[in-house]
Amino acid sequence: MILPNFEEEKKFWSKGILVAGVDEAGRGALAGPVFAAAVVFPVNFEPDFNVYDSKAISSKKREFLYEKIVSSCLAYSVEFVDVEYINSTNILRATFLAMNNALSKLSHLEPFALIDGNRFEGNFKHRTIVDGDAKSFSIASASILAKVERDRWMTNIAHQKYPNFGFDKHKGYGTKYHIEQILKNKPTPLHRNFFLRKILKEDYILFK
Repeated sequence: MILPNFEEEKKFWSKGILVAGVDEAGRGALAGPVFAAAVVFPVNFEPDFNVYDSKAISSKKREFLYEKIVSSCLAYSVEFVDVEYINSTNILRATFLAMNNALSKLSHLEPFALIDGNRFEGNFKHRTIVDGDAKSFSIASASILAKVERDRWMTNIAHQKYPNFGFDKHKGYGTKYHIEQILKNKPTPLHRNFFLRKILKEDYILFK
């Protein structure tokens, strides 16, 4: 198994350029904000821990790695964009905004951004990497920070406000239980209009 490494970062470190790994969490959810994180490690950083794509490890492991990352990185930022903005524009634009906001907090370091995915719109020097969270240590670290912060938000804020929906369990993603609760209780202000229209056309019959 090949773990995320610093091969991409080293291309810039060799020139004395800092690198910010960037990733999002919650882009495919039915409810809740989209989060993005950016993290910068020191040049030639040698970690005493491994990181993984945040989706491939348990929440306990993510929490452990979150603390390792924030205590050893040079700087990091986690930002989110709320559902109101998502509903008024679209999830792609909201994701780009969250990523740009996270990078803006690190702009004083003038890092080159390595961004998970195949597309990005912003004013920062960057390179997109498909499946970057499985390849780049910095991107994988950002994915963990974003995922942990979003899960905390969905548990501590969304679930407390709407306990019937089980946001502490599914974190806003389209599980069977979540869709059943939408049909039973009606959507909350945290739900995303576009995804609801797209999914409920099919699932309404299934769970009626």
